[in-house]
Amino acid sequence: MNITILSNHDLASNCALNQLLPALHGHCLTVFLSSRVGAARNLPQRLRDLMLVEQNLFNPLLNQPPPDRGSTPDNDSILLSFDALAVYLGSPITEFNNINTTIGLARLKASEPALIISLRYGVILQQAAISVPTLGVINLHSGLLPTYRGVMASFWGLLNGESQLGTTLHYINDASIDTGRIINTTRLRVNPEYSYLWHVLNLYPDGCALITATVERLAKDEPVDSHPQPQGGHYYSFPTASDLTRFSEQGLVLFDGDELATFLQRDLPLE
Repeated sequence: MNITILSNHDLASNCALNQLLPALHGHCLTVFLSSRVGAARNLPQRLRDLMLVEQNLFNPLLNQPPPDRGSTPDNDSILLSFDALAVYLGSPITEFNNINTTIGLARLKASEPALIISLRYGVILQQAAISVPTLGVINLHSGLLPTYRGVMASFWGLLNGESQLGTTLHYINDASIDTGRIINTTRLRVNPEYSYLWHVLNLYPDGCALITATVERLAKDEPVDSHPQPQGGHYYSFPTASDLTRFSEQGLVLFDGDELATFLQRDLPLE
């Protein structure tokens, strides 16, 4: 089955793709990356610091050359760079922010997707793009819907004192945000001793397993159960400086240096 995956050029997306692409190796995969999430401007300094960690710090470290075509990594615990992940694909992973334009739609159609998987993609799909795949568009949202729609759902869950965070796999049927029929959810127990970024990264193993199970059902022409979202919920945007202050006052942190050092030692192929 032809599958086009829309993701983002950040650490969490890289971790997720390292789990998802090997699991979907029996399909014909194309991956496009957005370079940003939405059109956020004038973000508080602490959010800019987080983005620096998620993108500017790790992307260069993940910039080793890809292995030989046809080979597979020897160590599943080591993260492959976006370039190296091309070993699982028919073409290199490339940047793709203009998906809703005439040129962008032509590029999307050229990948001939039966299914589109959205995973942290930073652009809201419009109806013309949504209509391209024959089996529709599924999105893994890093929050429990409908309670936590929008941006940085895990941050808001932590700030609101939730005991669990989660992911929601749902259909995208129109250009509204995080409103489509729910396929399934995962849950992760909150550990307040760990950072926001730690929680985000730990959402994706179970979330990617949901995607894989759904893809295999679709590939076998088996029905995928889904249900409408309950009424209610809330749409969240990027935190303000005031929100970030409340987050800190609760003893919570966006990222932690010791966690990052452990991650570097364990998961990146550094000499």
